[in-house]
Amino acid sequence: MPQTAQSAVDTASTDRDAWRAGRLASVASPQGNLALIETRWLPSGVQLSDGEALAGRPATVTVTRLERSNIDTGEPEFGIRLWDAASPAVQHFDTVSLFPFDPDWVIEAEFTPLAGDRTVPFEHIRDNGGSRDLVVPGDITFERDGVDYRLSAFDDGGVLLLVFGDPTNGAPDEEGGTYASGRFLFVERPGGDGFDAAGRVILDFNKAFVPPCGFSDQYNCPLPPKQNRFGVPVEAGERSVVFSAGYDIH
Repeated sequence: MPQTAQSAVDTASTDRDAWRAGRLASVASPQGNLALIETRWLPSGVQLSDGEALAGRPATVTVTRLERSNIDTGEPEFGIRLWDAASPAVQHFDTVSLFPFDPDWVIEAEFTPLAGDRTVPFEHIRDNGGSRDLVVPGDITFERDGVDYRLSAFDDGGVLLLVFGDPTNGAPDEEGGTYASGRFLFVERPGGDGFDAAGRVILDFNKAFVPPCGFSDQYNCPLPPKQNRFGVPVEAGERSVVFSAGYDIH
């Protein structure tokens, strides 16, 4: 293994436990993925105060605001999210199942930026087959086992988020199955550099994670586009959310 690749693997292995602990703490936090109990989009021109949004709710519930573009018109839409630090999902949360660390899934890739804002249509889980155009700043390319890959990661608030799928999605737990709709992965740039120039990136699939919609049905997660679907199982990273007492988010 080349020295640079070995260094990436060593770093990934060292960071693994801290990443895992951070993930488990984050999803169960007062405004973590498990706490989202309602996403409500408001009719055009309607305003709702925090007091009105929280009327009749227990003290464990908080409210935040969100905005998106209408999928048909492109006009801005405004909504609220309600978070409950004591939601049923938080109370029944056990863990997130995880594959063993696999150094073969720490991949060095090349990032090539593209001039202008290129967008790629991403279907979202709650848009009934519709798609939303998301900015993809460049291409991520690598070769693995004789197969050339060219992936599209979108700009998620200044970081690159890869939404990918593979044959483990939706498979039974006893067969190493993962969350049915695909998984997410943040693209890492050695040295913390941005994505405005070409260069090396790290895809550590051991940090692949279950998307927010695996913790609450109130999220509208993007689904993997065709170019981000692997033909081989990616047996690395998080698998699926585990709840106690037969609890299910749906």
